[in-house]
Amino acid sequence: MKISLYATLATLALAMPAAAQDAAAGDAAKGEAEFKKCKACHMIQAPDGTDIVKGGKTGPNLYGIVGSKPAAAEGFKFGDGIMELAAKKPDMVWDAESLVAYVTDPGKFLQEQTGDPKAKSKMTFKLAKNQADVIAFLAQHSPDAGAAPAAGAAPAAAAPAAAPAAAAPAAAAPAAPASN
Repeated sequence: MKISLYATLATLALAMPAAAQDAAAGDAAKGEAEFKKCKACHMIQAPDGTDIVKGGKTGPNLYGIVGSKPAAAEGFKFGDGIMELAAKKPDMVWDAESLVAYVTDPGKFLQEQTGDPKAKSKMTFKLAKNQADVIAFLAQHSPDAGAAPAAGAAPAAAAPAAAPAAAAPAAAAPAAPASN
């Protein structure tokens, strides 16, 4: 009986990381549809100027957000909260887990990550569902997505650079993953 119980517990323990991974993986096709909420403030534009998703400029361009550093999108004026995050955690890069947390509640994420209870995000939109799907969609347009270490983990050699926003380019306006 004890052996059976231990075997069951071991099986569950080993299955949990896989289940968590599946939940964080998301469905990029569903995320593309969900991103329509984000494009009011964000675009996805490749470095060569190709529009992948035409959208607003209130938030940063989200191309390359997954695997990038917070507040790294060139040419975007990020808010104080996301700039504080970038300063306090210079080795941080946006990964799926951190972007899901950010787009769920940008202000709370910044407060928790910076330790500053007054930290605020310019991104007022909170994505209440399908966050992992949106992040999976953004990861498809993020060349450094595979290089992103876990949130808070220090990179092995060189840390990939990028920007947070609704989902990645540190600082974003209401919509998709962004950081402000």
